[in-house]
Amino acid sequence: QVQLVESGGGSVQAGGSLRLSCAASGSAYRRNCMAWFRQAPGKEREGVAAIYTGGPGTYYADSVKGRFTISQDNAKNTVYLQMNNLKPEDTAMYYCAASSGRYCYAAANVAFWGQGTQVTVSS
Repeated sequence: QVQLVESGGGSVQAGGSLRLSCAASGSAYRRNCMAWFRQAPGKEREGVAAIYTGGPGTYYADSVKGRFTISQDNAKNTVYLQMNNLKPEDTAMYYCAASSGRYCYAAANVAFWGQGTQVTVSS
């Protein structure tokens, strides 16, 4: 099993920044791929960014390219999402996700989810 605990959400004004953290524990094999998703009220959950813990490679949704950066600290078993130049449309619940396989930025491929952390961006 894998446990994921998010932190770092909050309320900011447009143009501001936040850094989300996801502390992971449990089977390392089952979290080869780590991702951040978000879900706004009335919308589907979407993959925002993903990273492969065992090697190179990242994924970003077009809506966040150039503004968000996913990174990891393997010594701390923690994945981060640095969010810069936030926009009101970034407002959502953000979830950390993990999978043993690739393409964990697609919800159908995710095996483990965190509880989520709220991000609210005001204009």
